[in-house]
Amino acid sequence: MDFKLVPIGEVCSPFKSCSDVPRQAEDWLPPVKIKIYEEYLRGLHRLKTGQVLYILSWLHLADRKMLEVHPRGDRSVPLHGVFATRSPHRPNPIGLHVVTLKELKEDGIIVHPLEAIDKTPILDIKPYKLHWPRGDEKRA
Repeated sequence: MDFKLVPIGEVCSPFKSCSDVPRQAEDWLPPVKIKIYEEYLRGLHRLKTGQVLYILSWLHLADRKMLEVHPRGDRSVPLHGVFATRSPHRPNPIGLHVVTLKELKEDGIIVHPLEAIDKTPILDIKPYKLHWPRGDEKRA
């Protein structure tokens, strides 16, 4: 089976290389903008500031042939299969990030925390929890 993923946007990050990016999302990280491409902006409708989101990214600089790594690059830790780690290096380098939506912009969103390199392609955005209207509230 062959299929194609189409990025919906990209990360605008102060981190320009792999060595700049922390290994995990940390509270001290600055908020980061995700620029959403114009044809997908309507997909942000009804997102709310403060909402927790999953961001799926394509870790475009990852080594797709790597199957074992030392977790967090620490060579004192034995090798682990990539599926037992959060390493970006894996056959399908999909990043999964849990972030809080800080601000909606005309051309995207500001989120925190997000540990990603500038220009990292964004594949999808999903709410962490769905909050559907109930009862007398109108459905979208």
